[in-house]
Amino acid sequence: MSWFESLILGLVQGLTEFLPISSSAHLRLTAVAFDWEDPGAAFTAVTQIGTEVAVLIYFRKDIVRICRAWVRSLTDRSHRSDPDARMGWLVLIGSIPIGVLGLTLQDAIDGPFRDLRLIAMNLIVLGIILGVADRMAMRDATGGKHRAVKPRKSLEQLTVRDGLLFGFAQAMALVPGVSRSGATITGGLFLGYRREAAARYSFLLAIPAVLASGGYELMSIGEEGSHVSWGPTILATVVAFLVGYAIIAWFMKWITTRSFMPFVWYRIAIGVVILCLVWFGVIEPTAGEDVGTGTEVTSEE
Repeated sequence: MSWFESLILGLVQGLTEFLPISSSAHLRLTAVAFDWEDPGAAFTAVTQIGTEVAVLIYFRKDIVRICRAWVRSLTDRSHRSDPDARMGWLVLIGSIPIGVLGLTLQDAIDGPFRDLRLIAMNLIVLGIILGVADRMAMRDATGGKHRAVKPRKSLEQLTVRDGLLFGFAQAMALVPGVSRSGATITGGLFLGYRREAAARYSFLLAIPAVLASGGYELMSIGEEGSHVSWGPTILATVVAFLVGYAIIAWFMKWITTRSFMPFVWYRIAIGVVILCLVWFGVIEPTAGEDVGTGTEVTSEE
């Protein structure tokens, strides 16, 4: 991987990580568009550490408060009713599904899940589901001619059951094209939470999963036979952090007043374009894999 490739991929990671459009899919598609080798799941996981550092800094006050309350709750049961302590436990509980499934499906994540046809279908399907959830949230917030406004839940009302359901929604993002933020926010909207509440918990919930995944994949960077080396990976991670911090600040303001529909239509459009390009033979569904080896790669059926 060249320095220029890492710069572009880091920019893409930072731009797309917090938006409900799938950063892993966009890294894969960027490589295909420029005829580069697929950066792979390891590179994606490590560069996500950069965007997750942006989350740690942006929500630093909340995170410090939650961590302090959670630590106190370990030794003093009376503190377990503290909302911040509860949030700490709920983040850990919600992280269980992606941890278990991530280890179970690792081979598929590195291989078949990166097929462009699957990525395209995920972009379209989750885009439609997000659109439905967004319409429901808007209807509840505004009411109608013959119906009252339906209050939506805040994070203070988060339960263990809902935390686990958020976690299973997040686990769907193991497949490129789903989107971690898109899946968890969609799940939160269907569970009746406000947009900003669903987004905030989505970002907090991602912290253990992303840091654990990135830390685990660090061992894969620079391995013999890998086209991804340490220097470009570090550059991409730093760029992802800088861009990601700006995006998260913008996105948190956006969702308080705006609809998710622009992202819905974007997902559907990109997915349709990819399927058409594959259907007409313009690109192969496994394009970019093992480009440097000179061997043809076919998808596993």
